[in-house]
Amino acid sequence: MSRAKLFEPLTVGSLTLANRIVIAPMCQYSAVDGCMTDWHVIHLGHLAQSGAALLTIEATAVLPEGRISYGDVGLYDDDTEAAMGKVIESVRKWSSIPIAVQLAHAGRKASTELPWKGGRQIAPGQPNGWQTLAPSPRAFASGENSPVALDRAGMERVRDAFADAARRAARLGLNAVQIHAAHGYLLHQFLSPLSNRREDEYGGSLENRMRFPLEVFDAVRAAFPPERPVTVRVSGTDWVEGGWTIEETVAFAQALEARGCSAIHVSSGGLDPTQAIPVGPSYQVPLARAVKQAVGIPVVAVGLITDFEQAEAIVGTGDADMIALARAILYDPRWPWHAAAHLGASVHAPDQYLRSQPRQFRSLFDQDPKLGG
Repeated sequence: MSRAKLFEPLTVGSLTLANRIVIAPMCQYSAVDGCMTDWHVIHLGHLAQSGAALLTIEATAVLPEGRISYGDVGLYDDDTEAAMGKVIESVRKWSSIPIAVQLAHAGRKASTELPWKGGRQIAPGQPNGWQTLAPSPRAFASGENSPVALDRAGMERVRDAFADAARRAARLGLNAVQIHAAHGYLLHQFLSPLSNRREDEYGGSLENRMRFPLEVFDAVRAAFPPERPVTVRVSGTDWVEGGWTIEETVAFAQALEARGCSAIHVSSGGLDPTQAIPVGPSYQVPLARAVKQAVGIPVVAVGLITDFEQAEAIVGTGDADMIALARAILYDPRWPWHAAAHLGASVHAPDQYLRSQPRQFRSLFDQDPKLGG
């Protein structure tokens, strides 16, 4: 039997995962008015057969103006809830993989064109464009439309929208919620001193900059069933001098843990176009390691994790409890199968796919559907 740490089960909150491989949320820019489409059935249904332990639905806006683009998924009204429900129902007919959703608000990085059409910001009044919101009236990049600074009423509306989306996620039977506080989107904008120039109790000191994201977490945690996990994705650093730091990330993670957060997913960057990221294999793992050393809840590492031994080393040495795959699993949707074969472990595969392997390798597939995959 394999002793691969990557394929040991792990409990997150009250949710038991079959292994340590999770699928990160990946925007598809293929929704219509916030509603999921048939593309999401194909995309999520395919990944649900990957052998990973958890499938996370892409960044899902809690308000229409919180979408990154006009093609983004939302969970802010009955229509968007119904559309997501149909997709989840289709996926779950053929897979028992646990499913989470990432709840998000893009803030000043909203109102953009689709990536394959250039991704530029669309100004208010232009087709598919709208006025963006942020902690302070500072645009993401030179030449972009300036966002409107949120007043207290606006912040309460955003907070309540996160909570309402969490209740909708619960009604849909989703197993977990992840709050997006990374990649330069609204909650990250409150955290970073580069984007948060407020002079009230929500700006200035670290305690003040964390205040609104923590209020959002508390609202989501109260709205989502207590037996289901609420996790948070963070950017460990802005990669810009004077920006958000790993030391501040650690403090934020500790505050989240104290409030009942079930896991922390550590990414980086996305807040400032001048960021200088030292991209390379496992380049974000040191950030996850720093958080892991400071909290008692599970920590997820992500970012250019592509090799099986690399992934095993990350969890095997205790740098993180789980690894998340994004681009790598788009390129190779059977990555967990291949990792299991390489490390002598097993994963669940649907009966329809069992003949894809020679008979002598059938032991690589665990056929207990209760394990998910």
